[in-house]
Amino acid sequence: EIFPREILKLAAAVAGAGSTTVLIHGETGTGKEVLARYIHANSPRAALQLQALNCAAIPENLVESELFGYEKGAFTDAKSARKGLFELADGGTVALDEIGEMPLALQAKVLRFLEEKTFRRLGGTREISVDVRVIAMTNRPLRDAVLTGRFREDLYHRLHVFPIEIAPLRQRREDIIPLALGFLSQLAGSCLCVASS
Repeated sequence: EIFPREILKLAAAVAGAGSTTVLIHGETGTGKEVLARYIHANSPRAALQLQALNCAAIPENLVESELFGYEKGAFTDAKSARKGLFELADGGTVALDEIGEMPLALQAKVLRFLEEKTFRRLGGTREISVDVRVIAMTNRPLRDAVLTGRFREDLYHRLHVFPIEIAPLRQRREDIIPLALGFLSQLAGSCLCVASS
């Protein structure tokens, strides 16, 4: 187990509440995406897709089309219509990593989606309705971003329904030895498999 027992208890509890929005906060490397996948895998949505997007890893102008998709002709290279992550994950989960890096203009569209569960593809006029759970992740305090005007307060409250804070390993030294033993056990198992083959 890479998480303290109380974190796993929180994750298991919210996993059972299949539609509750979750906000996971923790420094880089604390396992936020692993926890998001754990929540999805232990939820009523587990049989359906989990779609993940790192908001900081792709250019700002592409984030919107990744989330909402686009219609043919919406922009120069849109030679055919394409579904976005919200549509692809219908019935499942969308995990948004580094949500604090999302552009302000797009934050308004994500807020509307969370409120109404509908959206329009880029260049589209039809409202599309989907049922997805959103798990947002951040390595920076969103509350600070709200105070400095870099993050919408209304979106913050929409995301902050069920917050989970993952402390870095340096603040939970008691977990270091169990983690090391767990990794050694996994490594020994994989070495045995290689040796036997």
